Amino acid sequence: MRLNKVSSKFTLILSVVFLVGIVAAWATLSRVIEQRAEAEVNARGLVLIETMNSVRRYTTSHVNPLLQEDLAVSAHFISETVPAFSAREVFETLRSNPQYASYLYKEASDNPTNPRNRADSFEAELLNHFRADSTLKEQSGFTEREGQSLYYSARPLVVGESCMACHDTPETAPASLIATYGSENGFGWVVGQPIAAQIIYVPAADVIGSAQLWLNVVMVVVIVLFAVIMLVLRYLLARLVVRPVEAIATIAQGVSAGNWTPSAAEMTSLERVAGRGDELGHTALVFEKMAREVAERERQLKEQVRRLVIQIDEQKRESQVREITETDYFHDLQRKAKSLRENKGEVPESPHEKEDPAT
Repeated sequence: MRLNKVSSKFTLILSVVFLVGIVAAWATLSRVIEQRAEAEVNARGLVLIETMNSVRRYTTSHVNPLLQEDLAVSAHFISETVPAFSAREVFETLRSNPQYASYLYKEASDNPTNPRNRADSFEAELLNHFRADSTLKEQSGFTEREGQSLYYSARPLVVGESCMACHDTPETAPASLIATYGSENGFGWVVGQPIAAQIIYVPAADVIGSAQLWLNVVMVVVIVLFAVIMLVLRYLLARLVVRPVEAIATIAQGVSAGNWTPSAAEMTSLERVAGRGDELGHTALVFEKMAREVAERERQLKEQVRRLVIQIDEQKRESQVREITETDYFHDLQRKAKSLRENKGEVPESPHEKEDPAT
């Protein structure tokens, strides 16, 4: 039936809309949740950077002044007076916590005093970006290190006046610094210029795993919601459109076949549709009126045909009678019958009466 095909088409359309909606929602939510996860991890990394900066400031303001006299007479350089060293050691202590064991912290420089702070090619590129753009205060994203995907957050470290006591020239640097690290690196710094990129590395699995978990939870909710909406729409479509149209179409088929004898159920269904105040109800009301008028006209036509057939039959019989009565044979029969009726009342003669009277 065509209506079943229409219903199937609507179901197909709803299914396509459902699938397209799911794919679009998956792509959109995937990106949104991933960005949110990145922002969350980036914020966590920046908190750690701020913590390390607090350690650096504490070292500069409190530890360094206390150790200046010892630094001046010590044969070996006291690394605890360097903010970068203190921050790195504090972070290594933090990494003893399993939650942060995979995190990395580095103040990467292309001219460090301590060789462990030497920037690799990736870190040197970040540092060059900071030097090229003084308004750039932060960089973040994904990178690969030793086959592991990491999310990084980086900020520039700018040379301050206090740094020049050790990093201006080898001649003005403490003798213990030269004795410990040599005179080849860590000198010639310029106040106000970025000397290092302060970087926190976070395993990307934390970012991706968190995003994937949220995506799965959200998509389950979205799929269930879409499925419920599709089922509700399909039910409403069948109840408000397909079934009323089926009721009208069923009666229309009966009318077109010329044998419209609607059942009580069909009439109830059609009247229910006609009672609606929308366009479909108005259509059903007009169709119901039209169908009744067609049925009445058909009944009248059949009655007229029946009467005409009777009249034709009577005329045919009269014609046949005339044809019979107007034949010579019929007239001859009539004369004979009349003669028989007339002779029926005469007395027949005796045989003796027929003899000659003279005898």
